[in-house]
Amino acid sequence: MSWVAIPLAALTAASTVAGGLLAFRLRHQMHTLIALSGGVVVAVAFFDVLPESIDAVGDGQRVGALVGLGFLAFFLAHKVLVLHHRDEDDQARRHAQVGAFGAAGLSLHSFVDGLGIGLAFNLDTATGLLVFLAVVSHDFADGLNTVSFVLRQGGTVERARRWLAVDAAAPLLGAIVGVTVFDVSERQLGELLAVYAGFFVYMGATDLLPEAHEHPSWQRVALTVAGFLAIFAVSYAVNA
Repeated sequence: MSWVAIPLAALTAASTVAGGLLAFRLRHQMHTLIALSGGVVVAVAFFDVLPESIDAVGDGQRVGALVGLGFLAFFLAHKVLVLHHRDEDDQARRHAQVGAFGAAGLSLHSFVDGLGIGLAFNLDTATGLLVFLAVVSHDFADGLNTVSFVLRQGGTVERARRWLAVDAAAPLLGAIVGVTVFDVSERQLGELLAVYAGFFVYMGATDLLPEAHEHPSWQRVALTVAGFLAIFAVSYAVNA
């Protein structure tokens, strides 16, 4: 039944596209959208990526070190790519590679999601379905986050569309690899997830949320909390 992972991964791609289309629709309310996206990104790191990593690696101290490494690596890459990029809007537009870097991280996360689906179905169908439910439920947020992050960094709509296509294709490619390649270590997969947890914490806590809440707004506060709690609820329901 491992082949079932591939059409199911295609459904996660559709979920990603739906999230991205919503982000395009709301792009003229970018700060409001970023408030939601920031809460979702941080919650995905805490309630989805990090628990999966701890389960796979089985060593909390190592996972913590890898999360810190991911956080520091994204911080350094961010500063190397563009120093003080948030000082002026026109300066941010000249440094859209930051948005591309963040979108690439989200796309790699989506690839790992698809890989997880494929590997899970190699174990048994029930495990594969549980992993699929977890992935499809938050890939909508991944699409939303990819588009909003690229646009936030001054990227064009066309660039955001290209990254959305990459992000949508990533879980399908990951599932194909997961079904056809059997020598991927669960521990290695968990270590990769830990690094990306650090990426997502950095993106949410130091870039998206400060930008969204630069000017006080109860609506943005509510959206951040809503995004955070929605991911928590989905993760709890899937893993209960």
